Amino acid sequence: MAEFPEGAPCWVDAMFTDVEGAKTFYADVLGWTFGESTSEYGNYTQAYSDGKAVAAVVPPMPGGDAPSQWCLYFASADAAATAEKVKSAGGELLMEPMQVGSFGTMAIAKEPSGAVFGIWQPGDHKGFEKLGETGAYAWAELFSRDVSKVDAFLPKVFPYGTQQMDMGDSPEAAGMDYKVFSVGGPDNPVLGRMNMGTDFPPEIPSYVQVYFAVPDCDAAVAKATGHGGTLHFGPVDSPFGRFAAVTDPQGAAFAVIDLSKTVGEMPKFA
Repeated sequence: MAEFPEGAPCWVDAMFTDVEGAKTFYADVLGWTFGESTSEYGNYTQAYSDGKAVAAVVPPMPGGDAPSQWCLYFASADAAATAEKVKSAGGELLMEPMQVGSFGTMAIAKEPSGAVFGIWQPGDHKGFEKLGETGAYAWAELFSRDVSKVDAFLPKVFPYGTQQMDMGDSPEAAGMDYKVFSVGGPDNPVLGRMNMGTDFPPEIPSYVQVYFAVPDCDAAVAKATGHGGTLHFGPVDSPFGRFAAVTDPQGAAFAVIDLSKTVGEMPKFA
């Protein structure tokens, strides 16, 4: 796969205290297989769908007690320069740019409203080898309690264009605020941004939710809950597909979406 444009989601990984448990869970829910762990890089283990790299799992660093969560990485031609943009735009660097052998250079950042994300400057590892297909990354949304901070921050760090979704007059859309960030024009959306309303428990901070494509949303939810995961939203139909939001048994949140089952007209963006 060709290298990803600046600001496009290019990789996702997560830390798990019980890596073997995570492998069992995601093997059944998403159909993943796993490669050999790389002890030189903290037992980092790649996940594959149809033999193509789609994600990775890794145990926490010694002494680390961070909760399990999926981290989405955005492509950068120069991780150090992007890191400086993060700081100058009001964000925070949780991990300064660090070279990972010949694979590339990574950094971990937090945008001003609190959502954590990664920066990846590719070397040998370009990123996703499969996108928008069963078992692979499909979409992501940044849920925030202060969308004005997000909207001001992201275009200063990445070359994003923005479009606001027209929510129409339906009662379900009342108070809903959804924006899409795109790279290279509106025909290439790369990230959604949603305002967190009162239906979100106050203890949940701003976060990035990653969507993985599945052949059957309801079946994936049944597998997830059967393995001790928790259903938080859905399954629901949408013009983009039938989706649901879940957490795995170790608390990492993600969403599953059946992209083939679309219902309703596509919303308008302005």
